Amino acid sequence: MDESVTKIHVTKVLSSSMIVDLIDKYPNLSEITCPPSVYNRTSKNYIGALKQLDIEVSKKYNWGAKSRTNGIEKTVLNLAKDGITAREISRKLEININRVYYLLRKNKEDVKFDNYKRKNNHSEVKALKDEGFSAKEISQNLDIPLRSVYYILNKK
Repeated sequence: MDESVTKIHVTKVLSSSMIVDLIDKYPNLSEITCPPSVYNRTSKNYIGALKQLDIEVSKKYNWGAKSRTNGIEKTVLNLAKDGITAREISRKLEININRVYYLLRKNKEDVKFDNYKRKNNHSEVKALKDEGFSAKEISQNLDIPLRSVYYILNKK
């Protein structure tokens, strides 16, 4: 029994058993809101009976899911600005890594993660090319696949 609640929003058609349960659960209930589609399917007798009990039933759009951030957004932003990776933030705050990326995108912060680790030193490959080595020689000297050398050299 929650006596502090005076207004609720329902998304199912009101039935007699549902009304009794709501009145038992919320004794100080004064207003029930519901989407127009639910309101139109609710019996006018039930709406009239609730009005006699001083409980107003009205139409209200209640679109969209409620935010579930629980104030975690600022924490994620601060950790990201401190240079902590998304995976570490995810583990530390015990949230999904996609949620971390979502919160950062949502707040339009220019926080970039350096998750991509290059297997080969691009500047070293380019320097050897500038010194006159062929792609095949670079591949042999650095012990990397020839296709990787071509990829690095042709990358704009």
